[in-house]
Order: sequence, then structure tokens, then C-alpha cells
Amino acid sequence: MRSLLCIAASLILLPIFVSGCKKPPEATSTAVQPAGDVKTFPIRGKVVSVDPAKGSVMLDHEAIPGFMDAMTMAYPLKDKSLAGELHPGDHIAATLLVRKTTDGWEDPQLDKIVVTAQGKPDYKPAVDYHVPAEGDAVPDFKLTNQNGKIIHLDQYKGKALLLTFIYTRCPMQDYCPRMNHNFAEVDKSLAADPALYSRTHLLSISFDPKNDTPAVLKRYGQAYEGDRTGFLHWEFAVPPQKELKQLTEWFDVGISDSPDGSITHSLSTVLIGKDGKVAAYYPSNEWTPAEVVQKIKSVA
Repeated sequence: MRSLLCIAASLILLPIFVSGCKKPPEATSTAVQPAGDVKTFPIRGKVVSVDPAKGSVMLDHEAIPGFMDAMTMAYPLKDKSLAGELHPGDHIAATLLVRKTTDGWEDPQLDKIVVTAQGKPDYKPAVDYHVPAEGDAVPDFKLTNQNGKIIHLDQYKGKALLLTFIYTRCPMQDYCPRMNHNFAEVDKSLAADPALYSRTHLLSISFDPKNDTPAVLKRYGQAYEGDRTGFLHWEFAVPPQKELKQLTEWFDVGISDSPDGSITHSLSTVLIGKDGKVAAYYPSNEWTPAEVVQKIKSVA
């Protein structure tokens, strides 16, 4: 089983897909095929059934921010042969390709598929993603923060640590920028209670060590954190390249490079309690700062 399923095949038109979609923001455009303007969107869901003959899967997927609501529908695979490697019950993260026409959107395809959890016990993906669950002890991952200082997760024991994953070049407004704006709201809310503020910490982790150097992270973080505390309460950090795979797999972050140089990725926000164990896991962008602040108060 390949965990990152790299794909190339013909297009299949599904009219039902067009009627169920809303126009996405123009900022997400990436032309990957000559036959019209092709947009890409991250998509996550559970495989309901597989049709090897058609090279497609029936997917029960989450809402695609700015594009379409959560629903269950069939999607062709860009490489039809990979249908034999997917199974009902598999949880996947992928890139959805759709071609713009004068009438709307056509030719949906799934590309860059990552199996984040297997649904069948008689096979094992090459990448075994861990889904954070309440009570899981978090490994003491080491990172370099925006000041070039080595930090590690265990140093925040005794505080409630809220962390999320981003990269500074992310063009998807509902992904990394949204996580940053949410964290800024959480940071301001916590700052209103000095006692609570001292018992909490925020950490945004980049999965792009090649480009997100400490200097880049510092400039990027200042746009959101405003350098109000000199990053004392909200840090931006990046792991060493050699430890990136282990870190992202443990926190259930699927990442793959896109043809335009961007990174297709899933989302993961985790609240770690004072004991260094997972207190809450948010695998999408549907959480609100208010509900997370309330959860932080209950564990801090």
C-alpha cells in the first residue's frame, strides 16, 4: 500500500458534482491541466465503497471550505489503478481537482491521496498515521522557534499547550491563515485573564523546514501575534527535516508537495494538558476560538 498515492489518468464528468458546488475563492487557483483552469482543494473523508472497474470511490467527506458542504458522493481517481489499494472504511486526505467551465465546475478527480487510517485489518499502509486521542502521552518532539532557539514539548508541562500546524506560504485562506486568526483570538481572550494566561501557551508548528526558517517564521508570526509579548506566549517553530515525518504522522497531518510548489495538507489542532497528554483534538477548521478557550479553561 502506498500512503501517498501519486496519480495520472483521464477525466470523468459527474454532473451531480457541479450542482452541489459553490464557487471557490479565486486565490486557490492552481493550473495543473491545459484543458481549462483547474482548481485544487484539500479534502478529507471516509471511503464508503470502491469501484475498481470505474476507478472511483464513494467518499463520505467533510465540508470543503469555500467550495461545497459535507456530503457522500462518487469521485474518480486521477489514477484509476489505485482503486485496488483503497478499501471501505479507509480515512483519506487528498487533493480534489476540478476544472472550471463557463457553466460551473466539471471533471472532479482525487489526487495525492494519503491514507490516514485504514479500514481493513489485512493490509498496512506504508505510513501509519496516529490520530491523537484524549489521554495520549505526547512525545517530546524538539523544534526550533522563531528566535532560533531549540525548544521541546515537554518544557511546557505544567501549562495547557494549544498547538496547530501551518506553513507560511499557504494560499488557502480557510487553512493556515484561518488557524492563525483563530490563534490570535484565543491569545487575546486568554490575555484578558492574567492568571489563566500564565498557565497556558500557544505554538504554531510549520511543516515546511526548507522554507520556514526562524527569520521567516518571526516575520510571519509578527503579522498575527503583533510581537505583543515578544513571542513569550505564542511561538512559531519548525522541526528538523529528519524529524518532520515522525512529527506529522503522530499528529495526523497529511502533507504532500503540489506541482506549483505549494503543499497539500490536512489540518490538526491539539490541546495538550498540564500532564503532557492530549486533552482535545480538532482535525478540521470548524472549531471556534470561543469553544477552544472554554476547553483550555477546563484543563488549565
